[in-house]
Amino acid sequence: NPDSPAFIDDYLGQIDFVEGRILQLESAFPQDKMDWRPAEGIRSVAEVFLHITEANYYLISKLNGEAAELDMKTSDKEEIAGMLKKSFSAIKENTAGLTKEDLNKIEKAFGTEMSLRNFMISILNHMHEHMGQAIAYARMNGVVPPWSKKQEGEK
Repeated sequence: NPDSPAFIDDYLGQIDFVEGRILQLESAFPQDKMDWRPAEGIRSVAEVFLHITEANYYLISKLNGEAAELDMKTSDKEEIAGMLKKSFSAIKENTAGLTKEDLNKIEKAFGTEMSLRNFMISILNHMHEHMGQAIAYARMNGVVPPWSKKQEGEK
């Protein structure tokens, strides 16, 4: 969009990248590993991907004021993939038209006040943080992240 701030174009590019990686990784896990967790009281594989989805909707709620009803108990791969895709699509739809004034608006989040722009960056960082967690879970379960297979000489 030629009328949107450059930040939005950059942000949407970053969202596309992390969405692709997260969806590839979620898809690579076998269904029988979705309930795996490294220790008692630590998020399972499914719960990590659901947590990303939940945070995405937290961002969306700040953008459009609408809270989402989510099934945070499922461990069904297909259902989680659908929830993830829907949350990323909603982020894109709700951020594409933001103006500089929108980005400068102050939001209350995480017990503090910050610009919407800063909050968006925080959520993007959150996505990457939990993608890294899911990568570690994958490696612990013999699952190679799909984008790594070429680098590691696998087919």
